[in-house]
Amino acid sequence: MNRKRIIIMGAAGRDFHNFNLMFRDRPEYQVVAFTATQIPDIEGRKYPAALAGELYPNGIPIHAEAELPRLIREFDVDEVVFAYSDVPHEYVMHRASEVNAAGASFVLAGARATMVKSTKPVIAICAVRTGSGKSQTTRRVSEILKEAGKKVAVVRHPMPYGDLAAQKVQRFASLDDLVKHQCTIEEMEEYEPHIQRGNVVYAGVDYEAILRQAETEADVILWDGGNNDISFYHPDLLITVADPLRAGHEVSYHPGETNLLMADVVVINKIDSADPDDVADLRMTIRERNPRAVIIEAASPISVEDPAVIAGKRVLVIEDGPTLTHGEMTFGAGVVAAEKFGAEDLVDPREFAVGTIVDVFEKYPDTGTLLPAMGYGAQQVKDLEATIAAADCEAVIIGTPIDLRRIINIDKPSVRVTYDLQEIGRPNLTDVLARFLK
Repeated sequence: MNRKRIIIMGAAGRDFHNFNLMFRDRPEYQVVAFTATQIPDIEGRKYPAALAGELYPNGIPIHAEAELPRLIREFDVDEVVFAYSDVPHEYVMHRASEVNAAGASFVLAGARATMVKSTKPVIAICAVRTGSGKSQTTRRVSEILKEAGKKVAVVRHPMPYGDLAAQKVQRFASLDDLVKHQCTIEEMEEYEPHIQRGNVVYAGVDYEAILRQAETEADVILWDGGNNDISFYHPDLLITVADPLRAGHEVSYHPGETNLLMADVVVINKIDSADPDDVADLRMTIRERNPRAVIIEAASPISVEDPAVIAGKRVLVIEDGPTLTHGEMTFGAGVVAAEKFGAEDLVDPREFAVGTIVDVFEKYPDTGTLLPAMGYGAQQVKDLEATIAAADCEAVIIGTPIDLRRIINIDKPSVRVTYDLQEIGRPNLTDVLARFLK
């Protein structure tokens, strides 16, 4: 058989999912390689034979995305499938031009080909950009469902940065499970808040196998999306979170615009910190692009353990890593706390950066006077700790979804910022979910 040769462009997440659903065990296709970007140290590995199936006894190599033109020519590739998220539309088309120039067709896989159907009701929480507020929205939805007597299983978008075969299906019900599965800081930021609220969280690599296991213990499946990716599961209710602090991005980033167009409900978050004109512009865009969607307005008010740690001090602010890097936010909850509670100044961490943290600032030079909480491996966690230790500051503000002091030693006075979703006015999520549950 003359097999169609495929390369999948990804970032160790949707690329594997698309392979599993579209190409695994299909002899008419031959996936010759994955390429990787966004996440450090993904390339150079293989998608293992244990996950790739019988057609790939040696697994599938993962290369750096920079090698793509060479790979297309070397393997005489027919199609390249783009399979990662939170990039501008223009960026996607530049990649398409490069692929076409090298001789291959460029493919964007649609929802029908990449969504698994569940035997249980599915509520999906997605967003138009990374850092819009999916996490607190998902927590709020899970709270309402549990108050209604429903058992919830949260399935989190993949972050498989370790042993892929061992990570096929992961279940997190306690903080000990985070250690058991050797989670990165990014993984802990997503799983730990759910675990602390009594939610069981699933993640991994094979999302059909994950779903079938989650269905055995849940009345409702709650998809907790990553970046601005579309849901891996066919949603019975799709809630998309939009960010007025980046008004206009809802129609200019891939695949966030898809989430906007498919949404049953759009949550406009952060209206407490956004310009009212930007909120109005965002609301108008939603009405124009998806007039059937229910619009809910919300805030994510912050609190800290002890404001006195911040007042009048020179502070180092640590924010959620992906939100600052490919999410392109120039501030987060930590900066809001610094302003609200009277910090004297923000200390620039770049002059104190150590090891791989230097690389982060070189790759993302627009992060400014903030420290992204990067921790994709043991060395990067050590470098993050060393950067904090070297910083000439009087206090540290932890604006990440988890308490970093549980993971690393912070040898300075520190305070953690927490935030939850607070709906404003009606309709609210309780109204929407009451109709859904009927």
